Amino acid sequence: MNNKEKNNQTDDQFENQMESLGPTSNETELKEMMKNLDREQAYREHTCWRQYITVIVSIAFVIFQLYSSLSGMVTAQVLRATHLAFVQMLAFLLFPATKKLSRNHLPWYDIVLALIGAACWFYIVVNFQELARRTGAFTFLDIFVACVGILVLAESCRRIVGLPILIIASCFILYALFGRYMPGFLNHRGYTIKRVAAHLFYNTEGIMGVPIGACSTFIFLFILFGALLEKTGIGQFFIDICNAIAGGASGGPAKVAVLTSALLGTVSGSSVSNTVGSGSFTIPMMKKLGYKSEFAGAVEAAASTGGQLMPPIMGAAAFLMAESLGMPYIKIVKAAIIPALLYFTGIFITVHLEAHKLGLKGLPREQLPKFLPLFLRKGYMILPLAVIVVFLCMGRTAVYAAFMGIASCLAIGLITSFVDVAQGRKPTFNANDIVEVMCAAARNIISVAIACAMAGIIIGVVTLTGIGLKFGAGLISISQGIAIITLLLTMVSSIILGMGAPTTANYLITSTITAGAIIQLGYEPIAAHMFAFYFGIIADVTPPVALAALAGAAIAKGKPMKTALNATKLAIGAFIIPYIFVFNPAMLMINTDFMGVLSISMSAIIGMFGISAALEGYVCRRESIVERILFAAAGFCCVMPGFTTDGIGFIVMGSLIAYQIIRNRAEKAKA
Repeated sequence: MNNKEKNNQTDDQFENQMESLGPTSNETELKEMMKNLDREQAYREHTCWRQYITVIVSIAFVIFQLYSSLSGMVTAQVLRATHLAFVQMLAFLLFPATKKLSRNHLPWYDIVLALIGAACWFYIVVNFQELARRTGAFTFLDIFVACVGILVLAESCRRIVGLPILIIASCFILYALFGRYMPGFLNHRGYTIKRVAAHLFYNTEGIMGVPIGACSTFIFLFILFGALLEKTGIGQFFIDICNAIAGGASGGPAKVAVLTSALLGTVSGSSVSNTVGSGSFTIPMMKKLGYKSEFAGAVEAAASTGGQLMPPIMGAAAFLMAESLGMPYIKIVKAAIIPALLYFTGIFITVHLEAHKLGLKGLPREQLPKFLPLFLRKGYMILPLAVIVVFLCMGRTAVYAAFMGIASCLAIGLITSFVDVAQGRKPTFNANDIVEVMCAAARNIISVAIACAMAGIIIGVVTLTGIGLKFGAGLISISQGIAIITLLLTMVSSIILGMGAPTTANYLITSTITAGAIIQLGYEPIAAHMFAFYFGIIADVTPPVALAALAGAAIAKGKPMKTALNATKLAIGAFIIPYIFVFNPAMLMINTDFMGVLSISMSAIIGMFGISAALEGYVCRRESIVERILFAAAGFCCVMPGFTTDGIGFIVMGSLIAYQIIRNRAEKAKA
C-alpha cells in the first residue's frame, strides 16, 4: 500500500470516528435548537408553490445588489431604500409572527405586511426627485408613509432581531418626542411627530444612514461571499485541519473547539450558529474524553463568541466600525488582530490547564488525519479567504476585495465540478447550488439590515437631540471624570445593551450610546469603539441571557447557568483585554513599532496565563488559596501597561511556578 492510500485510509477512519462521536442530535433536532435559540434561524421553509415567491424575490434582490455595486449607477438613497424594500418583503414572507406558528403556512396578513413594508420604501425610490425638491416641506402623505414604514420596520424587528433593540429604539423615539419633560442633562425642547418621522425615514442621518449604507454595499457582498464559502464545505475542512493540528494534544478536542471557532469566526456572523455548527462535533468529543458537560459546552460557547471578535469580518462589525470612524477597513482589521488572538490564547491556556488537572489525553494519533496530505488535498478551500486578505493588504476597497473573493469561490466551484464530470462523478457545485447560495445570502442579510435600520433610528435621535454627547457627559459626571470608573460604567452599560442583540446591532447600539464617554476622556476613538464592542459581544456568554452558552448547554446536555458561568470564566480575557488597549493603544497597533507590539503582546499573554492559573487553581499541581491570589495579582500586574508592573508580575509568577516544581520533586522523592 503506497503513502497516498494510507493517508486516504487514515482520513476515512477519522471521518468514521467523527460520525460515531457526533453530532449528539440529528440534523432536525439541531435545526430546531437553532430556531429556538436564534431568531434569525426561525424562518419558514415552504414546500409548495410559495417557495418560488421567496426564491424569485431573493434572486432579484441579489441581482440588484450586484448590479448596483458593479455599475455604481444607483444613487445612495435609492440603493438604500431599494435594499430596505427587498428586506421588508422577505422579512414577512420568511418569518412568522411567533415561533409557535407553522413554518409551512403563509397567512394573508404577512403578504399584506410584506407589500406595505416594501411599498413604503419604494415610495422613496419612485418619488426621489420630488422628495429632494421639497425637503423640509413634507406633505401629509409623506409623513403618513414614514410613520407606517417605521411601524412595519418595528414589527419585522420584533420577529427577527428581538425585543431588546426594539425597546431601546422605541425609548429613543419617545425621548425625541417628550424630551422637554426629562430632568437634568437629558432635557431638550422636544420635537413633533412630523419632524421625528421625516428625520428618521427620509434623512440620511436616520434609518437610511451609515449603517444601512454599509449593509447595502460591502456587508451584503461579504454575506454573499460567506454563503458561497459555506457551500464549499469549508466548515468541515476547518474541523479536520484543527484535529490534525491539536486533536492528539492533551485535552485535544477542547483545543480543536477553540481553533475551529476562531477559524469559523472569519465567515460566521453569529455566536449561536457558530456554537451549534462546530459544537455538534466538538462537544461530544470533549465529553467522551472526560470533560464535564458544563465545561465542554462552555468551551465551545466562549470560543464561538470570540469568533465575532476575530478579523477579518468580526460578524460584519469591522465594516460598520470603518464607516463610523471614517477609517480604512484594513486599519480596523489590523487593530483587532492582537486582542482577538489574546482572547483565544486565554481560552486555550485555561483548556490546557484543565486537561492537565484532570489528566486528560488527546485522541489517538493514528485515528487523526495527517496535516500535510489533508492540506494538499483540500487546502484550495481557503484560497478565497486568502484572496480577500491579499487585496485588502494591497489597499483595495472592501467592495473590490469581496468581489474578488466571490469570483474565486465561483471559479473553485466550477473547476471542481469540471473535475467531477471528467472523472464520472456527480458535480459538487451546480446551478441549484448557486440558487441556494442566493437565497441564503438574501435570507442572512435580513437580520443584519433590520438591525442596521433600527440602529439608524437610535443614531437619528442622537443627531437630532444631541443625546450622545449628553450621555457621555452624564457617565463622566457620575464617575467624577475618573477614567477607571468611567470604563467600568461603560462596561456594564455595554453588557446590558448587548444582551440578546445580534453582532451588528450590538456594535451599533453600544458604540453609539457608550463609546462617546471614553472618547470624551481623551482616549483613541478606535479604542473606545472596540471597548464597547467587546463588552457588547461578551454578553452572549454572560448571565442571565448568554445565548451562546445556552446553545452549548443544550448540545452538551448540561446545566445552562453553570455552563454560562464556566463560559464567563473561560472568556475572562474579554473582560481584561479592552482595558489594556484603552490605556495602551499599542495593542491596537496605534503609534507604535514592531517591538512595542511584541512587548505588550508577550506581557499580556504571560498575564493571561497567570489569571487562567488562578481561575483553574492548577499549573504544576493543585494550588492553595494564597497561590491563586498571588497568581491573579501577578497576572494583573503583567496585563497592566508599565515596565515596573511587568517586572513584578514576572518575578512573582516565576517564583510561584518554581515553588510548585520544587514541591512536586520533593513529594516524588519522599514517595
